[in-house]
Amino acid sequence: MGKEASLEGERVALVPYTAAHVPKYHEWMQDPALLAATGSEPLSLDQEFQMQRSWTLDPLKQTFIILDKEMVDGKYMQGDPHVEAMVGDVNIYMNDLDDPQMAEIEIMIAEPKSRGKGLGKESVLMMMAFAMKNFGIHTFRAKIGESNRASLHMFQKLGFVESSYSEIFKEVTLELDVTKAKQEELQCLLGDVNHE
Repeated sequence: MGKEASLEGERVALVPYTAAHVPKYHEWMQDPALLAATGSEPLSLDQEFQMQRSWTLDPLKQTFIILDKEMVDGKYMQGDPHVEAMVGDVNIYMNDLDDPQMAEIEIMIAEPKSRGKGLGKESVLMMMAFAMKNFGIHTFRAKIGESNRASLHMFQKLGFVESSYSEIFKEVTLELDVTKAKQEELQCLLGDVNHE
């Protein structure tokens, strides 16, 4: 299971990032606040399409578009991009050459009306369970701007602990080593998730 995987949770569905999602994603990334929160640079629509293609081909990255299942009126169908229900994305990067079992994880809930509903937490837990099962990941790292209090709080509630702070980037690095108990909890979660 990899780039074509879809995962369905209680409130969210995670679907592959396809070309159909790019225009709305590009629209989100025109927001200066989202660019700042994600440490991103503005891209043209063509560049965003190129980025989507490169993500799809890169074996060291996995990304899912987050769908709010409430926004599909109970008619969620696997294989449909459901652009109307897009609320954000969740990613992992497996780029630590010294530790292939470590992944950096990122979450973005871009739609303001979808924040504070637990969608980010569910998406992160689903991604972690997916990464453990499919890529053997045992350590997760999150780099979060110190001003992004909501994201910092969410990761800390999930058991992530601060491992370093960058004064230059004003960024906190949090890590979670997945214990046996946490691994079983996440695998149970994945067992409750429908996947294709």
